[in-house]
Amino acid sequence: MKVMVIGAGLGGLTLAHGLRQAGIDVVVYERDGQQGRPQGISLHMDDRGATALRECLPPEHVAMVEATMGGPREHAQSLSEVDGQLAVTGGRPLDGTPAPGQQVRPRPGRQVHRPLLRAVLLTGLADTVRFGAEFTRLEHCADGTVQAHFADGRTDTADVLVGADGIGSAVRRQCLPDVRVIDTGKRTLMGATPLRAVDGTGLPALVGHDPATAQVRGLMMALGVLRFTEVPVVARERWLPALPLRAVADVEDYVMWALPAVAMERLDSAELPAELWGKAKELAAGLPPALRSVVDEAWPLVTVALRIGTIPRPPKWPATPVTFIGDAIHLAPGFGGNLAMRDAQRLRAALVRAATGEQELLTAISEYEDALRLDGFPMADTVGPRGTAETATTGRANA
Repeated sequence: MKVMVIGAGLGGLTLAHGLRQAGIDVVVYERDGQQGRPQGISLHMDDRGATALRECLPPEHVAMVEATMGGPREHAQSLSEVDGQLAVTGGRPLDGTPAPGQQVRPRPGRQVHRPLLRAVLLTGLADTVRFGAEFTRLEHCADGTVQAHFADGRTDTADVLVGADGIGSAVRRQCLPDVRVIDTGKRTLMGATPLRAVDGTGLPALVGHDPATAQVRGLMMALGVLRFTEVPVVARERWLPALPLRAVADVEDYVMWALPAVAMERLDSAELPAELWGKAKELAAGLPPALRSVVDEAWPLVTVALRIGTIPRPPKWPATPVTFIGDAIHLAPGFGGNLAMRDAQRLRAALVRAATGEQELLTAISEYEDALRLDGFPMADTVGPRGTAETATTGRANA
């Protein structure tokens, strides 16, 4: 069996590792370069993502990921001003159960550095991933295989094609044209700040490892502090020396921040990270000094503008050798990375059953897609779990 994956995001790369571990031929085609598209610097990894990585990745890759996570995140904290000082004024456990008026709620987990996670996932796949390959269309062949066409004239054929190409999935547009993204019109500015630059404000100590949301002076700001369990450059030497040194050379503890519900017109004209950082500073100008300094001292080049979208649960579609994972088929604001990796884990298991003759291929794909439709679609009007530091960010605002 040969599997072709379109898209080298977290889900696509997790699937590639899982298939290789199972001895299945796999190739990944990615439109962008090795750095990928801007998606923010942090991911709250819960049990779904962690379990998928343990099942699909080589042990040394798993060890590197776990060594460079932050501390345990078990509660969502609320911050407010009390007598002119920021204080924790509320909170609730991250237990995965919905809060009133919400369908989804974060599970406990640990924060990870998303670019570093992707670099770990790319390690060992140099002969598998083809960058700069823009998928344009596919054809179903008479022998049951699928042929993919790319903008540079290349073609490739496989027994299974997996759309892992994100919110703007070209695979989904061709195969499921009625399954469309609903843009909520809301936007989020997200960035990161070196912890050393704001440690003296007392804010990192107040927040700890848990995600926090500050609602002060009519504004809201989400925060999350990532203190690496092991210094990434040291962890690389210990666990995954094959990881390129550049992936860890400048990585340090930081504060992730997000300014959600930003009006679209305030972002669409700002394309460069430095311009987006300027917009963020404007928004943060009215915040208390400790919060304002988080934005003022940020790394300008990691500031991104992200849009919030949803995909309503679609009706059942006929199983074919083309299937989907992650944002290509369901958007889960704040949880997308975890669901993409879980999709990869489930699809890998289905394809292994087919490759070993335990199950017919289309039956295995159909059962995978049934599970996807059952629990892969948060409520369409969910715009992000309150109290998390990973608020509803599913794509570039000016994409």
